[in-house]
Amino acid sequence: MRLYTIGFTKKSARAFFSTLRASGARRLVDVRLNNVSQLAGFTKRADLEFFLREICGMDYRHLPELAPTKEILDAYRKDKGDWAVFEQRFIALMRARRIESTVPKKLFADGCLLCSEEAAEHCHRRLVAEYVRDHWGDVKIVHLP
Repeated sequence: MRLYTIGFTKKSARAFFSTLRASGARRLVDVRLNNVSQLAGFTKRADLEFFLREICGMDYRHLPELAPTKEILDAYRKDKGDWAVFEQRFIALMRARRIESTVPKKLFADGCLLCSEEAAEHCHRRLVAEYVRDHWGDVKIVHLP
């Protein structure tokens, strides 16, 4: 199975939707805790769902169970925490939530994980993708630019 990831920060709507459309992904899986923030611009839930369907022919799913808790996010972002600590806490949260058995594989097949971070390196979408790959074994991760 192929699993894509993408962030929207520092991307124009044109670049974002063109990249998604060219990727081959069939659905966008939103892994943000908050998908209605004014800071999200063209990726606010209702707008994003419409744009994905009309521009890319893609489905949209919001899965907040694949997002860190507010406490984990705040400890990293607001308190300028250590990335390694964030990783450990978030991986422990995914393990506790048993996402490998509670989230259907079919949502990930040719799906694309969305978060706000520009690059996947320091984003929880990478951790989600790697976690399911490590548990399912048949996942090829593609981080879209």
